[in-house]
Order: sequence, then structure tokens, then C-alpha cells
Amino acid sequence: MQKQAIFQSKLLPYALVAPQLAIVLIFFYWPALQAVIQSFLLQDAFGLSTSFVWFDNYVELFSDPAYFESILRTFFFSFAIAVSSLSFALLLAVMADKPLRGSTLYRTLLIWPYAVAPPVVGVLWIFMLHPSLGVLSRYLRAMGIDWNPLLDGDQAASLIILAAAWKQISYNFLFFLAGLQAIPKSVLEAAAIDGARPMRRFWTVTFPLLSPTIFFLLVVNIVYAFFDTFGIIDTMTRGGPGKSTETLVYKVYSDGLLGGNLGSSAAQSVVLMVMVIVLTGIQFRFVERKVTY
Repeated sequence: MQKQAIFQSKLLPYALVAPQLAIVLIFFYWPALQAVIQSFLLQDAFGLSTSFVWFDNYVELFSDPAYFESILRTFFFSFAIAVSSLSFALLLAVMADKPLRGSTLYRTLLIWPYAVAPPVVGVLWIFMLHPSLGVLSRYLRAMGIDWNPLLDGDQAASLIILAAAWKQISYNFLFFLAGLQAIPKSVLEAAAIDGARPMRRFWTVTFPLLSPTIFFLLVVNIVYAFFDTFGIIDTMTRGGPGKSTETLVYKVYSDGLLGGNLGSSAAQSVVLMVMVIVLTGIQFRFVERKVTY
């Protein structure tokens, strides 16, 4: 028998959801509507003159080869960050799920990095891997690696991926650990009785039962890589060297706030929003088919 909430007043349910609806309308839908309107305008950096230019900002945007390079770069960053953070978080969750002495302390320590803000993460990693001041850079040079992410674009991209994935591992670990603990032990014991070794039990029993968690985290990590890595990029490389780490979200900031091209920046934000919505829809349409609930 399901419990059903009964309100004494018909207005009470609407009053309870009103604060959340107000937050969504003010901080999401209203800025999104402003961005759509701004994308059809040509405005100077000080907002003194404005002219309606229809789709000229979009035409100029899609005729720029640098924009398509930033799209490919963003997809590469998103794939690398999602795969690396999910893989390592799953490994840590499997290890932490075992009956170990002090496992509660280990789990708490593994969750802590998620509380660190993205700009702080960028500062931490740039200090560790700075070409002249970094502690880890000394070992890289001792191994014969000419490490200088300030000049080498590939090394800078690797540094961004490493820092962004490290930031997200704790979040993924928390959900993976909860998913592992929700799997009935009787299922694993039955597989062990049938003679399945630990690795086979993981791939044939544990991993399929984790598919809802993996699908949820895949969507969250893609959105994180598209938007929440801005602070890391801004503090570590500022899109350089040579725009080798300039993703879509950082290009919106660079062209709009730094370059003063507000119309193009608004058009880029609209395209980025549509791109994420379409990508999420594709994930729900095709990836969810392989999810076992």
C-alpha cells in the first residue's frame, strides 16, 4: 500500500515548490532567454549601441575554423576526462568495498577532494607540475622528459585532463560505492558457488548491476567536462598555449568578456547549450538501452 500525501490547502503544494521554481526561472531560464536574444544582436562592449542582425552571428561563428577546432577539442577533453575519472573511481570503489581495517577512514579521505573548488584544483596541480617550481616536474626532468606545459600544447592538455579527472573522481567514487553496496551479496555468493572467479564475477555480475549508476555518472561527467572545467582551465593555462586548451565554454568567456564580442559569445553559449541537450538526448536514447534496471 502506497502512502499518499494529503494537503489541507490546495495552495500549499504550489507554495512548497515555488522557491525551487523561482531559482530555476531566475538563474537558468531567464539567463538562457537573454543569451538567445543577445545572439541576434550586434552590440559594442559598453552596450551603447545595439543593432538586430538576425543570424549573422551564427553565420560568422560557423565560418570560423577555430570554432570547429574548439568543438573537437571539447569532445576530446570530455571523453578523456569522463573515461579516466570513471575508470579510476570504479577501481577505488571496488577496493574500498572490501572488508578492510579502517575502510571508513579511507572512504572519507577519498571523498574529500570533491569539496575543493575547481580554481583551487588548478592552482594545486599547476604548483605540482609547474616547469620550474613544481615538485613533480623535477622527477619528470630526471626521467628525461622535457616537461613544459607553458609552451607545449599537448602537455598542457594532459595537465588539464589530469586535474579535471582528479577533481571528479571523488564524486564518481561516492556513487560507485553506494551502487556496489546495494548489490545483494547473495547474487555474488551464488556466482562464487558456481565457480566464477573474482574477475569473472565482476564483469558478469557486478558490472551489469552497476549499469544504472554508470549511465547516470556518464551523463553527469559529460556535463561536468563541458561546463565545470572552466575554473581549472582559467587558473592553469587560460586556454593556452596557442589556444590548445581552449574549450567551448572558455571560448565563450574569451570572446565575450575579454574580446568584447558579446553577440558571438551569446551565439556560442546557445550552440553549447543545444549541443549538451542533444548529446544528453542521444545518451538517453541509445546508451540507456544497454542499462539493466
